[in-house]
Amino acid sequence: MSAVRRAVPEDAEELVRLRQVMQDALSGPPNPDKAWQPAAVQTLRKKLAEPGGDMTAFVVDRPDGTGIAACALGTIEYRLGGPGNPTGTVGYVFNVVTDDDMRRRGLSRVCMEALLGWFQERSVFKIDLKASPEGEPLYVSLGFVHSPNPAMRLSR
Repeated sequence: MSAVRRAVPEDAEELVRLRQVMQDALSGPPNPDKAWQPAAVQTLRKKLAEPGGDMTAFVVDRPDGTGIAACALGTIEYRLGGPGNPTGTVGYVFNVVTDDDMRRRGLSRVCMEALLGWFQERSVFKIDLKASPEGEPLYVSLGFVHSPNPAMRLSR
């Protein structure tokens, strides 16, 4: 079993690198546009420096010490409570990715289990994510089910 740890601000560049790995895998040919990355690194540095903050990441380091092999990020969103969620807190999982050469070793699973534990410690029991076809079996094995609520988005 691989050792999982909570990410620190110094991991921001590696987490953004892995985000690019994930995006390239989902969208086909690698996108040469890297203009978004400095802002993402800054956001992660800031958010990961907040010990009681609403965003975190769990990672597994590469065995040779050359970076991070896998990660799972999550954030807590605050909404008004309702019948199915009296506190109104909702967890959101994103950026679950493992480097190609490190896949099929359970690394994403240990990152996800640590992230789910973080949500539980904060009494967040409604957790959403968007699954790729490759990732869906992992999420199903962790208890996630398809939601009947269709998502919509406005991008400006």
